[in-house]
Amino acid sequence: MSRLPRFSGLGEAGRIVPASGHTAVLTSITSAAMAFLAVFALALSLSSGQLAQRWSDTLAQSATLRVSAPASEIAAQTAVVVEILRTTPGVASTRVLEIDEQRALLEPWFGPDLPVEQLALPRLIEIIEAPQGFDPVGLRLRLAAEAPGAILDDHTRWRRPLVQAAASLRGLAWVSVALIAITMAAMITLAAGFSLAANAQVIGVLRLVGARDAFIARAFVMRLTLGALIGATAGTAVGLLAFALLPVAGDTGFLTGLGFRGLGWLTPLAIPPLAALIALVATRAAAFRVLRKES
Repeated sequence: MSRLPRFSGLGEAGRIVPASGHTAVLTSITSAAMAFLAVFALALSLSSGQLAQRWSDTLAQSATLRVSAPASEIAAQTAVVVEILRTTPGVASTRVLEIDEQRALLEPWFGPDLPVEQLALPRLIEIIEAPQGFDPVGLRLRLAAEAPGAILDDHTRWRRPLVQAAASLRGLAWVSVALIAITMAAMITLAAGFSLAANAQVIGVLRLVGARDAFIARAFVMRLTLGALIGATAGTAVGLLAFALLPVAGDTGFLTGLGFRGLGWLTPLAIPPLAALIALVATRAAAFRVLRKES
């Protein structure tokens, strides 16, 4: 059978529990697996919050203006729009996209051979806002009066769904953390019950020599709680190592922002003590319930 080392920190009560048995090993393995999953759930939660903030900040500092007009008039309309933007408070800079840039934007959908020059494409103008921003309502009214073919997109309809999606993802991540904690508590409770049942003879002898139920329960609680702490520490360490070894995806990669940043690396360190606390509460409740039934 598997054998766990005896730790002097268990005290007098902890040393009466036999060190052998599959339940203690099961507790450690379960805690390690749940802690490993908790690291990923925490990373997803923190990353989704950072992602929502980054998307919001990026889209909030820019806008796009589309100028639609007949080919003979589009250059003049574009010049009028650029002048309007130049005199609009809150607009830091503007840039008219070149034909090659528009071709690059359309290439994923239509391929590289799209004859952009022969198409009546609107002229796109990129707007970079100043820190204080501009008044989109006032700008739209001015454009409607002086350049009817210009349509302003301040990215509001893009920003809100992205931020909401990231917030929902963060909520699901925290729900995952809660489910992991509940699963860990259930598994440790079952392990405590099996451990008490397997050591029924030891419990009987302890009662014959005058041991109280509180003393017996404390012995099992200490043994399984320590096993949960060791397992959760190992699982957390493996999870952090997995994130540390993730390849760098660059600024535009799919994995950009996934993981921990700065002080966020300290967040998973709370997993082992929380796992030990869950084990303590679950094992204590299970121990007293079983001991009352066998009284």
